[in-house]
Amino acid sequence: MKKLRILLVISLFFNVISNAQTIKSPSEFLGYELGSRFTRHHKVIDYFKYVSETSNNVQLEKYGETNEYRPLYISYISSKENIKNLEIIRKDNLKKTGLINGNSTSEIGIVWLSYNVHGNEASSTEAAMLTLYKLITKKQEWLKHTVVIIDPCLNPDGRDRYVNWYNQKKSNPYNINPDVIEHNEPWPSGRPNHYLFDLNRDWAWATQVETQQRLKIYNKWMPQVHVDFHEQFINSPYYFAPAAEPFHEIITDWQRDFQTKIGKNHAKYFDQNGWRYFTKEAFDLFYPSYGDTYPTYMGAIGMTYEQAGHGKAGLGITTENNTELTLRDRIDHHTTTGLSTVEVAAKNTTQMLTEFSKFFDNSNLKYKNYILRGALEKIEKVTELLDTHEIKYYAGNGKSVKVLNYHTKTTNTLKILENDLVIPTNQPKGKMVKVLFEPASKLTDSVTYDITAWSLPFAYGLQGFATETSIDLTANFSKLIHKTLKNQSSKNVYAYLHKWNEVSDAQLLGDLLEEGFNVRYSLADFSVEGHSLKKGTFIILKGENRHILNFNEKIEEIADRITKEFIPVSTGFVENGYDFGSSNYPLISSKKVAVLAGEGISSLNFGEIWHFFETQLKYPLNVIKKDHLSRISTTKYNVLILPSGFNASKKQLESLSKFTSEGGTVIAIANAINNFADKDGYSIKIKKEEDSSSTPKIDLTPFDQRERNYMKNSITGSIFKSTIDATHPLAFGYTNEYYSLKLSATSYNLLENGYNVGYFPKDSKNIAGFAGVNTLQNISNSLLFGVENKGKGQLIYMVDNPLFRSFWENGKLFFVNAVFFN
Repeated sequence: MKKLRILLVISLFFNVISNAQTIKSPSEFLGYELGSRFTRHHKVIDYFKYVSETSNNVQLEKYGETNEYRPLYISYISSKENIKNLEIIRKDNLKKTGLINGNSTSEIGIVWLSYNVHGNEASSTEAAMLTLYKLITKKQEWLKHTVVIIDPCLNPDGRDRYVNWYNQKKSNPYNINPDVIEHNEPWPSGRPNHYLFDLNRDWAWATQVETQQRLKIYNKWMPQVHVDFHEQFINSPYYFAPAAEPFHEIITDWQRDFQTKIGKNHAKYFDQNGWRYFTKEAFDLFYPSYGDTYPTYMGAIGMTYEQAGHGKAGLGITTENNTELTLRDRIDHHTTTGLSTVEVAAKNTTQMLTEFSKFFDNSNLKYKNYILRGALEKIEKVTELLDTHEIKYYAGNGKSVKVLNYHTKTTNTLKILENDLVIPTNQPKGKMVKVLFEPASKLTDSVTYDITAWSLPFAYGLQGFATETSIDLTANFSKLIHKTLKNQSSKNVYAYLHKWNEVSDAQLLGDLLEEGFNVRYSLADFSVEGHSLKKGTFIILKGENRHILNFNEKIEEIADRITKEFIPVSTGFVENGYDFGSSNYPLISSKKVAVLAGEGISSLNFGEIWHFFETQLKYPLNVIKKDHLSRISTTKYNVLILPSGFNASKKQLESLSKFTSEGGTVIAIANAINNFADKDGYSIKIKKEEDSSSTPKIDLTPFDQRERNYMKNSITGSIFKSTIDATHPLAFGYTNEYYSLKLSATSYNLLENGYNVGYFPKDSKNIAGFAGVNTLQNISNSLLFGVENKGKGQLIYMVDNPLFRSFWENGKLFFVNAVFFN
């Protein structure tokens, strides 16, 4: 037996030596020392391809492509035997979750390492190459017990934007002075993806192609450990788990404890090297759309690791203690924590897998089902999101059940209709269902890193209900909604009508305008030929579209293309309301829309607007540099959008005034409203805190309580109920209530001259999420959406951003109305 052990050790030794001799290191393959320059994405992929072709321990898989056509890859690293049985291991792992039926026998843990979700946090992709190399040449013992999945770059478009810029601007040799150009990125920076979205906040909402494609692979594997590698500012030490409070209540004691175990292992290596680090601060586990929280809510140990550097550090920079932080340092730190993570997982596989399996027992969840009711088009949007996450849902069964009503906060009996969407928590991903659909998440600490409310019924503009009892569910909801419409033309048609209810209706309108149709919309409710229709309904009169060849066939083709159904009518004589020749049916002109871009403007808000026009509205958008504002006139454009962050100069404000006086519409979002607030000639005013006392306020809060005390004056993504004037065109498609995601405590008085289309009534309170006690008085009787006439044009104020991260679906129609109904 002793001789056999010796032979095994010798065999393993020579196997490791063999791999070390045959596999080139990243530096050897690239032809330069790792850390001496930034590696473009295609060269990183070349290295991963080379290793997969050379080593029996690695398998590479392409899982997608970015908006700029760069490939997305993941690499599987494990023992030779495990790589041969990769599909068996994958399926066996899913059995632990209940996603696949059967008993799991595998003792192989899955560790997923994700790098470079923020493109200018570029050291992590360099570290991914070194981590791959060290795993297969020096750490093969760990690979017997784990499959390590490495995604070397989640955001190739952002990474190459940063790397290309840095390589163009850096000095030779590089300059460590923080003031020089190579340490100061231009707008919009390399952090976001092509559409300037923060991919680290998109995991749950999956609005971006990178996320959508990644989740298909993630759901196939469901790892026990997921690490998201980041960088923070240059004077910060390294951050690793355990995370800070607040933790969402579904996070288990095991998940907390294992984070600590991993963190202590990291600390051992950092202590040996004298590297500074911190834990349990700043980075909490609450908002569900991060690269640490989303995996956590799917049963994994989800963690963020933060290395100093960011887009400012370059190849090297002087820090506050007059030492140099180099790219090599950053690579070493990320490589150390990556390897340490695999080490802990490999040494604790049995317990890790046992506890992972326990996570998927959802029997103790209070609410057994969440029920959504409303327009089928809106419900279908929810089902698309659920399909992305592979969460099961059903149609209602017609039975009655006791429910909590989200809007009234009361408990009553509800008959579940066939068209209601029912999402049970008695399924493997039941805890994620709870996180996404619960009326309000329990918050244990007000100091958080992101928004604190996101409940999907409010986000999608649907009625929400929750049941504490189980429901017998069998009907497949998709059978009700996934259908192909076929519009039937009529030779006797006088007009085609279409409702105005959600964003896809606006896409149809945009297509009609681009095709040259004359389209009108109704300013009042009406009924015709037995159809009752709401204000906002648009009408295409055959008589004023004689210039459209094959009028009926063209209408059919456009509607069928995006699965929309027109109502054909043979008369313009209405039963109730106004006849179609009335002035209550204004013509919708084809809109030429422009948006400002450039330094100072929020790249995120600009990206939201750009992405919305191109991917949802599918309507032309003209991106104009903010420095060229003076060139914008109503002879070229009808609508000008000012994203958050835009700060107009005196000359630019004059240009905006001229644009509106000549008939243009300006849409100002969030703090772009401040360009007009409290200025002569404008009605919009910042709401000031009321204080009748003339005594100066003296803050006696102790130093160590200042941050927490400051939160009394803050709002961190909280949901407030607002009142809507549904008779105004800006609010067509809405009722007199709207639930808004408020992101800031800044408030504005109601307009004295203009239309207060949306506002927060007296004594308004947050119904979900955190809002400091001192903010509520200012929210009371404050503006949400307003319209101020200026000359022949108008200013539209949107205090809360209706396009935020593209997930607050119910706000988007306000934005569309602002574009078209003016």
